[in-house]
Amino acid sequence: MQKVGIFYGSDTGNTEAVAKQIQQELGADIATIFDVANAKANDMEEFSNLIFGASTMGIGDLQYDFEDFLPEIEAADLEGKIIAIFGLGDQYSYSDSFVDAIGDIYEKLEGKGCQIIGQVPTDGYDYDESRGEIDGQFVGLPLDEENQGDLTDERIKDWINKLKDEFI
Repeated sequence: MQKVGIFYGSDTGNTEAVAKQIQQELGADIATIFDVANAKANDMEEFSNLIFGASTMGIGDLQYDFEDFLPEIEAADLEGKIIAIFGLGDQYSYSDSFVDAIGDIYEKLEGKGCQIIGQVPTDGYDYDESRGEIDGQFVGLPLDEENQGDLTDERIKDWINKLKDEFI
């Protein structure tokens, strides 16, 4: 597998912790982490495989640093890249906007000539609506540290095993 760039935005540290766990599952020799607060378009262009991660803040808002990073995604040449997305949310307190952030990131990637992988079935989640769900699947890995933190490790391991088969 070629190298993987992991780009995350985090306010509370939860998304950063997940990014580090994903890096550990892939191997530090394979995966490099970038805080989007300090990343640029050319940082993404160095990798064939990318993972983007952000939390959903409040009622459906994209994490602030990641929102500021969207112009870098728009400026980057992502043609031919393989991209996966993960997001954190609270499916009970914000059941009508659960992991909307992964949907927002997905929308920015559409039309960029990249392949988006790592879709996850909605089974095992309890929410009302999500912009991160398309055709009955999440467009990336949804995690709920508030209510299902005990499932995070297993969900990450399963997701990474799937990505390993799909990354180049």
